[in-house]
Amino acid sequence: MGIADGRHYAALMSMLTPPGLGGKYRVTGAAYPRMSRKRSLRRIVLTALGAVLALAVISYGALQLIDVFRGDSPKRNTAAGAGDCPTARPAAVKGGPAAAASTAAKPAVVLPQPGQITVNVYNATPRAGLAKAVGDELKKRGFVIGSVGNAPADFDKKVPGTGILLGSPATDKAAFAVLGTQLAGTTQQNDTREGADIDLILGDAFKELSTKEDADKALALLANPAPAPAKNC
Repeated sequence: MGIADGRHYAALMSMLTPPGLGGKYRVTGAAYPRMSRKRSLRRIVLTALGAVLALAVISYGALQLIDVFRGDSPKRNTAAGAGDCPTARPAAVKGGPAAAASTAAKPAVVLPQPGQITVNVYNATPRAGLAKAVGDELKKRGFVIGSVGNAPADFDKKVPGTGILLGSPATDKAAFAVLGTQLAGTTQQNDTREGADIDLILGDAFKELSTKEDADKALALLANPAPAPAKNC
C-alpha cells in the first residue's frame, strides 16, 4: 500500500468513528472494536445448579459403594435377619391380647389329680420300714395308697437308683409324671398288668421324698410349662 493509499484509509476510519466516541473505542487500523456481551443470569444459575446436582450424585454413589463393601446395606441386613430368625415374629392370635393370654393360660397337658392315682410302694433296699414311711407321706399328699411291703424278687436289692415307676403299657404317662414330681431320679417301666395302678419301687439311692414345697412347684411347672425362650437375632 502506498503513502497516498494509507492516508486515504486513515481518513476513512476517522469518518467511521461516531462523534464523541474516542479513546479506546476510536476506530483505528484495520480492525473493528468488539463489545463484550454481558453473561446471562439464567445461564449462571443453571450452571451452578448443574454443578451441585452432579456433586450430589457423585457423593451418593460413593456412599453406596462404601455400604456394599462394608456389608451395611439395608437389603443385606434384611436378608440376613430373615435367614437368621425365620420365626422371630410370632403369628397373630385371633381375638387380640385377651385371646392370647387365654391361650397361654391353658395347661399344656391335662394332669390327673393325686387322688386319681393309686400307688403301690415297695422297698428294694435293706432299710426296714421304708415302704411304709414313704406310703404314709404320699397319702398325706393326696395319693391313694395300695399295697405296701418289700419289693418282688425281680427287684429286691437290684435297684441301684432312686426308684422305679412300674405300670401297664396303658398307664397314663401323665400319671407317671405326677408321681415323679414327688421324688427325682426315677425311671419308668411297664409290665403285663392290666390295672391303672403304679408301683413305686424304692432303690438304694433313695434318701427321702422331695419336700412338699418342691413337689408342688414341680407339679405346677408340669401343668403350665414355661414358654420356650425367643431366639436372639
